[in-house]
Amino acid sequence: MKNKHKYEQLHPVIEKIALNIEKVIIGKREEVTLCLVALLAQGHVLLEDVPGVGKTMMVRSLAKSINATFKRIQFTPDLMPSDVTGISIYNPKELKFEYRPGPIMGNIVLADEINRTSPKTQSALLESLEEGHITVDGATMPLPKPFMVLATQNPIEYEGTYPLPEAQLDRFLLKMKMGYPTPAEEIRVLENVAHAHPIDELYPVLSIDELLDIQKIVKKVFVDETIRAYIVEISNRTRNHPSIYLGVSPRGSIALMRAAQAYAFICDRDYVIPDDVKYLTPFVFGHRIILNSESSYKRISTEEILIDIIDHVQVPVHKEWR
Repeated sequence: MKNKHKYEQLHPVIEKIALNIEKVIIGKREEVTLCLVALLAQGHVLLEDVPGVGKTMMVRSLAKSINATFKRIQFTPDLMPSDVTGISIYNPKELKFEYRPGPIMGNIVLADEINRTSPKTQSALLESLEEGHITVDGATMPLPKPFMVLATQNPIEYEGTYPLPEAQLDRFLLKMKMGYPTPAEEIRVLENVAHAHPIDELYPVLSIDELLDIQKIVKKVFVDETIRAYIVEISNRTRNHPSIYLGVSPRGSIALMRAAQAYAFICDRDYVIPDDVKYLTPFVFGHRIILNSESSYKRISTEEILIDIIDHVQVPVHKEWR
């Protein structure tokens, strides 16, 4: 059974952003919401799907909606790490080296087809995803705030792709798929682009300063000790499950709590409830676990295993959550 998104009344600011993005991205409210979860939790997103389903438009629409600088990195087999981070060039007039920023220096960065480049270049993203800065020729360069990477990848079965290492996957707050639109939604897409692309008419509905203030508020969303214990229990079950070779690390537990805080804010609450954790677990934990060979052979999905784990963990109860 698929873990369903439970629509609640959204925070007015979040509703405004979502409606703005939906002028471009038709029928993808859940995917838009998950991107906003990552943005508010100061995390990063891995979008996996076939080409042409709207991954790039999703990222561009999000950047325009918050008036953020948008940068795009097209990952190719010959891309070098310096093409991502930038490079220091000697200035003979000033008699010193000057840093020329790479495309990583943006608020919203689209790392397009990240698994089409070599592992060496993929690793150039690791420091920026986790530390909030990069190092070029021994000098540390802080990244702008807010900073968010949305990386797209084609399914690994496609030719010319390199699987992402576990250390890099763990840096993404959540992983999701876009999916094909329904026929009715696709007809609306064709209508929208008949004369001009709606992305060209999109306008900001939130400023950078307002977003940074919201990110601070999200960190203060209340997480009861029973909710924290609930998250840890789910994490621990992944480390002892007979179908899982590698379970979720403590970093994954922190990611789930941060995501739950952001989701609670999006749902116009100042506290996290168990349903937040249950809903987000497959998105936050799915790419952090490795199944054993028997489960892979039987084509058991990580989502099925995680939902089974959730179903067997006792849910904390509080009178305000009923």
